[in-house]
Amino acid sequence: MDEDLRERLRTAAAAHRPDRARMLARIERGMAEEPPSRPARGPRTPMPWLRVAGATAAVCGVLAAGAFAVTAAGREDPSGGQRVAAGPASPSSSSPTAGTQPSPGRGGALPAVNGPLRSEGSLNPNSNSYWAQSEVTVTTDRPLTSLTVELRIALNGGVNATGSWRSLPERDFVVSAREKDGFLVYRWTLKPRRSVPTGTHTFAGQYNHASGARDAGRDDYTAHAGVGGEQTSVGGVFTERR
Repeated sequence: MDEDLRERLRTAAAAHRPDRARMLARIERGMAEEPPSRPARGPRTPMPWLRVAGATAAVCGVLAAGAFAVTAAGREDPSGGQRVAAGPASPSSSSPTAGTQPSPGRGGALPAVNGPLRSEGSLNPNSNSYWAQSEVTVTTDRPLTSLTVELRIALNGGVNATGSWRSLPERDFVVSAREKDGFLVYRWTLKPRRSVPTGTHTFAGQYNHASGARDAGRDDYTAHAGVGGEQTSVGGVFTERR
């Protein structure tokens, strides 16, 4: 083959533009054809090459689309975080995140603050029509050398003591529960030569009461603490915590 012929063949090949639409139409027609009926005996009739080519093209298209979707979903944005496609918001997506303060009931949250000491009183959400738990949280940003927490529950609605607890070690406190001046009084007193570390600490008093809602409007608490040779105190009432 001379050089002139080769050059013309290369030019023709480079100028050729296949009719893609016509090719796809032929493939679709081939896939839509019903296979010829097989004889009662003998080898199976082979599938036409166009049908094989069409099936292969369809599979390749699905795989290519899947690969594109995976690549797009894992692409990182300029800030270094991974970009993820967001789905429709679920009803739970509006719920408070971890660490968000719960919505208080009657009167709103009433934290008391005095120097390094902060406190809050709340009614445990597991309280019911016959039993309740009132809780005091005491937060300090410095170690305490002394601490006395007193929780008072008005003796209305058939109140009677059922127990108490605190998040700090039991061996560090003297605990008492008694009725005085129309109140059930729970008291926790830090023993000598003991200390309370920085952080948030809980003190809880439990009690039964008559069936139904109980009026806790007269219930209150106080906390007296020693911090670095100085005395400080906080106090307040209880809100319903949900």
